[in-house]
Amino acid sequence: MAAFVKGHGTENDFVLLPDPDGALSLTAEQVQAVCDRRAGIGGDGVLRVVRTAADTEARALPGSGGTTWFMDYRNADGSVAEMCGNGIRVFARFLVDEGLAEAGEIAVLTRDGVKAVRLGAAGDVTVEMGPAGLPGTDRKVRLDGAGPALDGWLPAVEVDMGNPHAVVFVDDLADVGELRTAPVVEPAFPDGVNVELVVRRGARHVAMRVHERGVGETRSCGTGACAAMVAAARQDGVTGGSTYVVDVPGGRLGVTERADGQVELTGPAVLVARGVTELV
Repeated sequence: MAAFVKGHGTENDFVLLPDPDGALSLTAEQVQAVCDRRAGIGGDGVLRVVRTAADTEARALPGSGGTTWFMDYRNADGSVAEMCGNGIRVFARFLVDEGLAEAGEIAVLTRDGVKAVRLGAAGDVTVEMGPAGLPGTDRKVRLDGAGPALDGWLPAVEVDMGNPHAVVFVDDLADVGELRTAPVVEPAFPDGVNVELVVRRGARHVAMRVHERGVGETRSCGTGACAAMVAAARQDGVTGGSTYVVDVPGGRLGVTERADGQVELTGPAVLVARGVTELV
């Protein structure tokens, strides 16, 4: 049996498993069972909350010596992921609400390095996501099941936010259809890719839908919102020092690319349920 907490950031939902002493050794099958929306608790992923010093993998990661907590993030299919922008806000909110960390700035270790998270006792949470990478590789995306306006191959902007993204600009999100299957991306990413479909809403304001690798379409994606913002800013000729509003099906996020290239993500983090589950 294991204690759990359910939380979400703009309806990108997670099952948190508090494991401060590193006693849990999660399998892909256990993660799948927990995230199952009919037979389990349900979620887009699992956040294992473990002390850095208690986890062998965490102790070997760069920057581990300056952190207390490691966010071990798993996608709903059980695969391991480097980073989750919505998840880390929920993770930090849990630490503060449980009295495991003080409100203010918290250094959280992830597989994409140490992230600084700023939060008060309540309200929105801001996380420094690191600089965006723009490899410049020409990518193209095909959406199975899309409307005729999006038939064929669509150009995509590759953005690296610690995990890979392919950003596609469209005229109408309704043309995307149902994202039941992963979009086809060429050249392919060896470990899969998150695909964002982005539409302009106004000056420094975009909206998006996203298909996340290892999950499917989700109500929000924090790293995806950052990727969409950076891709839109480059189209606008902006290289830093700007803030965009990014609307997702689950709410609204703010993304700032500072003049030094650091990308900051701001949005809600809500804990909604607690209980005990059996890990089988």
